[in-house]
Amino acid sequence: MTKTLALLLAATLMTTAIAAPPALAQSRDDQGEARKEMRAGNVLPLREIERRVVSPLKAQGHEYLGPAYDSTAMAYRLKFIKDGRVSFIDVDARTGRILQRSR
Repeated sequence: MTKTLALLLAATLMTTAIAAPPALAQSRDDQGEARKEMRAGNVLPLREIERRVVSPLKAQGHEYLGPAYDSTAMAYRLKFIKDGRVSFIDVDARTGRILQRSR
């Protein structure tokens, strides 16, 4: 438990020092836009995207840290950690297709 907490803290400190690409910057407006687009049927519910992407990665030992939504790209960035390394999976919110993996 202590090791997991230490790894999570280290990952948080490392990622806050690195700026997110502008195309995937998160804001409160983006979260509201995600809900609006979901209600309109333009994007998949976050829970559906998480079911498709998170479950297989958890089975491989990744810990899911959470999502961010980019309303311009209509994409979610899902954040994971495994063995002290943070990785991101960018997912098209309309189709659920994985767009990019970064480590």
